[in-house]
Order: sequence, then C-alpha cells, then structure tokens
Amino acid sequence: MKHKKLLIGRTIRKIRTEAQLTQAAFAERLGISTSYLNQIENNQRHLSASVLLSLAENFSIDIASFSEQDSDRLITDIAEVFSDPLISSTRPSTTDIKLVAQGAPDFARAFIAMHHNLRRASEQLAELDETIERSDGLSEPTPYEEVRDFFHYLDNYVDELDQRAENLHKHISKQNRSKVRAIADYIEQSHRVRVIIGTENKDNHQKEDVALRRYDPVARVLYLNRRSLASTQAFQIAHQIAQLEFATTIKSYINEANFHSEEAAAICRIGMANYFAGATVLPYEDFSQAAKELRYDLVLLAEKFEASTEQVAHRLSTLQRPGAKGIPFFFARVDQAGNITKRHSATKLQFARFGSACPLWNVHQAFETPNRIIRQLAETTDGAQYLCLATTVSKPSGGFQAPVQRYALALGCEITHADDLIYGDDLDTKNNKAFEKIGVSCRICERKNCHQRALPPLKRGLKIDENNRKIIPYEFD
Repeated sequence: MKHKKLLIGRTIRKIRTEAQLTQAAFAERLGISTSYLNQIENNQRHLSASVLLSLAENFSIDIASFSEQDSDRLITDIAEVFSDPLISSTRPSTTDIKLVAQGAPDFARAFIAMHHNLRRASEQLAELDETIERSDGLSEPTPYEEVRDFFHYLDNYVDELDQRAENLHKHISKQNRSKVRAIADYIEQSHRVRVIIGTENKDNHQKEDVALRRYDPVARVLYLNRRSLASTQAFQIAHQIAQLEFATTIKSYINEANFHSEEAAAICRIGMANYFAGATVLPYEDFSQAAKELRYDLVLLAEKFEASTEQVAHRLSTLQRPGAKGIPFFFARVDQAGNITKRHSATKLQFARFGSACPLWNVHQAFETPNRIIRQLAETTDGAQYLCLATTVSKPSGGFQAPVQRYALALGCEITHADDLIYGDDLDTKNNKAFEKIGVSCRICERKNCHQRALPPLKRGLKIDENNRKIIPYEFD
C-alpha cells in the first residue's frame, strides 16, 4: 500500500518557534541538515518516519497529533464552496485545494468564512425582495455557526477543561452519596452556591419554573428542574461550576477565537461550560476504558455512568486526548424536520453546511422505529465506508399538555473499527454490496443513479428528455 506523504511544514515551524530554536539548532536536534529542515517547513519535502520519531523523542510530540483530519475537513469545506453557484470562477483542481488546505490553513478558513458572508448576504437580500438594505449585520457570520466551527477545528476536545473535569469527578466519586448530591455539596462548599431542585416559593402558589437550570447570582442559588433526570441535574450543576471556577480559562479560549460578536462569545462560554460538564459526568480515562470493555454499547455505558444516551454518544466523539485517543466517531443530533442541531466529526465524514442531509442516511429512519438502535453500513462518495448507528430520544418537560422534544441521534465510525463495536457483530462488512450509497447532501453529491435525489448537483448541466420519464426527471453532465 502506498503511504501518503506527510506535508506539515507549518506545524513543524510552529513547534520550532515555540521551542525558541533556530533552524540550525532545531535541525541538529533532529539529526538532519538545515537545508532539509527548510524544505520540510516550506512543504517541499515530506516528513520521513525517522524524522517523525526524532520529533517524538526530542520534543515529546504525540505522533498521532500529526493527523490529516483537519486538512481533510478543510479540503471538503473548500470543495463545497466551489460547488456553490455564487462562486462563478472555475473550480480549482483537487491538488490545488489540498495545497491550500495543508500549506495555508488559516487562509483556507478565512476563504470559507468569506463565502459564508457572501452566501448569507445573498440570502438576506433575496428575502428583502430586491430591496437593497445593507448593514454590518449582513456581512457577519451567525454566532452559532462561528462557535460550531470553533469546536469543529478543536476536534471538539479541550484538554485543560477535560483534565480539570476528570479531577472533579475523582473528588466527588470519593463521597458516599449519589452523584447529584455529591456534586451539589461540592458547589456549595467551594462556591457557596445552594442547589434547589424545584422552585422555592414563599407562598407556594407560584407556578414552577420549567427551566432546566436557573442561577441567581445575588442569592447564590442554583434552581434545577425537578422533572429532569438525575444525569441532567448533575450535568447542570457541573455546568455552573465551570462558569464559576474556570471563567478565566474559558475567557482565554474565547479571546483567542476572536469572535465577531458578543453573542458568539456568550454561546461559546455556554459551550465550554457544557463541555466541562460532559467531561465531569463522563471522565475521560474511566469512560474511555469502560467503552472499550463494553465494546461501545450505548445502553450499558449510560447505565454504568448514570448518564443519558445523548451524553454518552456525544462524549464518544470527543475522545481525542493526545496519546490516549479513542475510536474516531462522528456524532449528530437531528430534529424531525431534518435540521442538524448538534454535529461533530472526528472522522472524514463531513456534514452539509447548507441544505438537508442525505435522505438515505439512517438517522431519518430512526423516527420510524423509536427506542431502538438501528444500524447501517454506508459508503460515501469518496469511497469511505462507515458503520452508522441511529436512535431517537425524547425530552418531556411536564404533564400531558407540556411540549415534548424529539430528536434522532447519529453516531458512527469508519468500518475498520467495526470489530471493536458490539454493533458490528453479524454484519457482512466484507461485502461491498451491503453498503448503502450515501452522500453529504444532494447539491454536492455526484451520484447519478440515486432514487432519493432531491435536486441536481450544483454546476452540472441538466439533460431533460420530454419523451422519457424516469424516477428522477432529469440527467446531468
């Protein structure tokens, strides 16, 4: 098998500058010539195995950190940009796209952000029905998109918060009481915050607040919904601990992200606190080990850690700690209208930034078979094969008349890891015909014979035969 050449000059240069070494000194430490190092840093030569090992030995670098997944995401995102009809220029070759993604990733992200702004401005102008109203807001990315991309390029792993959450879990695990009581005692003792499950009313006539969490900073009281599961209550207390105890750490990440708006910064603060909470409920080392032992059985993992299925599935997609990485999973939460409300991928599989997800993906089928975990062998247009899992979750908030949130959860990994999952048992993973042909979204999918195609791919000429009607009423170049 031919191995990919590793061109990561920018990363090597960053390691050298952080070590405060000249090229000559750095090259000497690695046992190579200065000219060879110069070529590596400028992506003129690839990184050999011997140099890679020398980096690991001399600078304590995790070899696994030299992953091409980040550039894979950039390559997918850039290719999608050039599939947009708003971009009228000729699409560059795949080689050119790879050179930009690998050699100038900051430039690539800026280009993608520029496309987001162009797309958003175009859509808003169309909604104004040809009325031209320009303002600064039209050119700004939505706060949620900014924060989503921020976590996306962190691989959804924040080491400092993850490590501190693990320490908190160890502390509360020593207490001989329930997880909720133990973590409630911690926030009261450490931050003088009292936890009340349900609304405390003096007259007992006020209708109970249905919020999952409400914090009164003046009275220093944290109110939790009494109808929430214990796992949700523990999660919300841990969230508040993050807001109080690690505000400075979270602020440093937000400052580095340089968001366009205070709304995005606020959303990121919540996201960071949620990350800490999830890592507290499901501590990295214990959870990772249990996942391997239980062969990633979602139900058994939820029972063992007194957590929800959604918490377990999301946590599996964040096991990217250097030196102790787990199986790379993708994770998504989809509502009944097909909107992806949460998404993260540690795999090559990327979710559509615009439009709906592929209708052949089994996450849509999950609503037809509630309370079951369904499996799918799927193959994307790049030839990558995946084991996909999907199940539904319901989040009731009260009595008969109260609304109920319903979602489908999607979790999956590349088929090479299927033997490690209990869900891979008895599946014919060696038979290519067993794999469903799926895509990212119809508008960038090149499959010509898909019976579920909703619209033709962008920038493809249509062939319409008025005398011949097939399942799909057109063909394309």
